[in-house]
Amino acid sequence: MSSPADDHAMRIAIDQARNAWLVGEVPVGAVIMRAGQVIATGYNRPITEHDPTAHAEIVALRHAATLLGNYRLPECELYVTLEPCAMCAMALMHARFKRVVFGATDPKTGAAGSVVNLFGEPRLNHHTQIEGGVLAHECGQVLRDFFAERRALYKQRRAVPEPAAAPPAADESDDTIPTGDAVEVDSFIPPI
Repeated sequence: MSSPADDHAMRIAIDQARNAWLVGEVPVGAVIMRAGQVIATGYNRPITEHDPTAHAEIVALRHAATLLGNYRLPECELYVTLEPCAMCAMALMHARFKRVVFGATDPKTGAAGSVVNLFGEPRLNHHTQIEGGVLAHECGQVLRDFFAERRALYKQRRAVPEPAAAPPAADESDDTIPTGDAVEVDSFIPPI
């Protein structure tokens, strides 16, 4: 059972996830806390920043390290709406986070117990405390709603018939007539 402080911090992370949704990113949000105070927030930005490392955790981590003037954050706790992937897990361990709290599990890329548990690997030099499942339903619902919306938009775009191609003008020498078979899908993200 989570504490009121954990629930409060996770709600901030959920708000960050909604910010990601608003800009067309997969809605994952994160917040870094120290002694009950918000240090930094972040949300997914790989698409908008053309940066595969711009996950919510990494965005928040970079802000916190800059603000605190140190790449090590041993007194900080990170709250994230989705279980960290391997990249994020290792970055959080390298930064020496004391605790990572996540909401929904990620059965495809989760590195805090779903696929692998990097945080529990005894051979690594730093051990971060992990807690999962905080507001898991709410965190998961944001992702489910986002992908349901994406699927509906995709189906809607596929259902709209292409406009008929105009017949070539009589004096055109090119006898190629466009077929209109190509369907363009703007930044569709396949379902998780």
